[in-house]
Amino acid sequence: MPPCSPAEWLHPGATALLLVDLQQGTCGDAQPRPDPDFDRRFRATTLPNAQRVLTAARRARLEVIHTVIANLTADGRDRSFDYKRCGMGFPPGSRAAEVIAELAPLADELVLPKSSSSPFSSTSLDYLLRNLGIRTLVVIGLLTDQCIDHTVKDAADRGYRVVCVHDACQAVTPERHAAALACFAGYGEQISSEEFMAEMDLAVGGLS
Repeated sequence: MPPCSPAEWLHPGATALLLVDLQQGTCGDAQPRPDPDFDRRFRATTLPNAQRVLTAARRARLEVIHTVIANLTADGRDRSFDYKRCGMGFPPGSRAAEVIAELAPLADELVLPKSSSSPFSSTSLDYLLRNLGIRTLVVIGLLTDQCIDHTVKDAADRGYRVVCVHDACQAVTPERHAAALACFAGYGEQISSEEFMAEMDLAVGGLS
């Protein structure tokens, strides 16, 4: 049964959905080293859940923000030490740096290129959220034990209420996904996509 009143974390007009690194170079057709099992799990579960979350968020008029891994320089010299060390990064303007078609941004949705695990480190995300009056940040995307982990913890440290929609996130393995959720459980709420959609239905009802 869906809840009969809005969740504590839902602040109408002050809640944003952040889609982290759901792009051609991580889960689309420009992946440098496709992993068949990762792709299967992403297409079967994570992507459909992310699509439902995005649709519900747009319907409830949440602010929607996308991040993509993308260098600011052609040779990637602006990347974080970690990204340089592990070879992560995509050229600016490349297909790999585009959001996948299934989750493509609408015309007025923000898309922030980032060159570090946390978008709070290498983008103006915090500045934008404060200008937009955002108090709650709902997070989905890739990878649960890397960029999602950093994003959730950094958002909480900056005073945002954080909600991770756990079944719209994914790590390289289910075990790493579960371990990451346990690691950052204390930094905010963790809910399913079904629970999120139920809350958005309540929010839409309140707007009508």
